[in-house]
Amino acid sequence: MSATVENFIEKQRPRLLEELKTFLAIPSVSTLPEHQGDIERASEFVAEKLRAAGLERVERIRTAGHPLVYGEWLKAPGKPTVLCYGHYDVQPPDPLDEWITPPFAPSLRDGNLYARGAADDKGQMYIHLKAAEALRAVAGRLPVNLKFLIEGEEEIGGQAVDRYVCENPEKLACDVALVSDTEMFAPGLPTLCDGLRGLLYTELTATGAAQE
Repeated sequence: MSATVENFIEKQRPRLLEELKTFLAIPSVSTLPEHQGDIERASEFVAEKLRAAGLERVERIRTAGHPLVYGEWLKAPGKPTVLCYGHYDVQPPDPLDEWITPPFAPSLRDGNLYARGAADDKGQMYIHLKAAEALRAVAGRLPVNLKFLIEGEEEIGGQAVDRYVCENPEKLACDVALVSDTEMFAPGLPTLCDGLRGLLYTELTATGAAQE
């Protein structure tokens, strides 16, 4: 990271932190219908911040489920294209009595920010977005072409994004996909994950004698 980018981040740190807190305070629980309005607010927040970071063709894409959010910056001819993936939905925060502070009231303690979604996946996705903002702010452009595809159904299976990816191969074409929704071995030790597992749902039916 260049000194100029570091200076930008330090100067903007209060704003960046408050924006993240605002994002984390939205209870965008994808599994519960009563949070549909919060899902909408979270997707609108992502779209707004993509535009503020200088991304173009930003859109909230309606699906049969929760909206996808897309944005791009393709002004680096001859350079690779990076597709950043993330999700703005979160799991329910139960059991609530296990929380020291309310799950949707972000709390900074001992240098860590605690809230539902801080580590899965709003925090990581926010880093991608703000990295693009910082690079454009200090250099006026990005070193690579960049696309964002952010979903709101990762916690419930991701059916909408799966269908959208299959139906839009040219739009989402890239040289590499960047996903920061995994784990780190230890604080301060970056971890590179080169593979992800999927989900397999099964139903077993056992039949036997009607009586002993």
